[in-house]
Amino acid sequence: MTKRPALIAPAVILGLLLLALAVLYFVATADALPSFIPGHEAGSAHHHVKHGIAALALSLCCFVFAWFQTGPTAVRSQ
Repeated sequence: MTKRPALIAPAVILGLLLLALAVLYFVATADALPSFIPGHEAGSAHHHVKHGIAALALSLCCFVFAWFQTGPTAVRSQ
């Protein structure tokens, strides 16, 4: 795998934002979500659990990507 150290910080920041979004989806009702977040429905008491699971999964993917980018490079034996 090609190491790209410049992508570590953006991946961690995106992972943290997606983690916060997942928590927001799990905690807030559709009515309480800000209008710019997908899933906002005025007057709805529904929680968007599937949106929260998707945001959590994407967050974990970002963290795993950043983790693999920090690992050692493979040494080829000849």
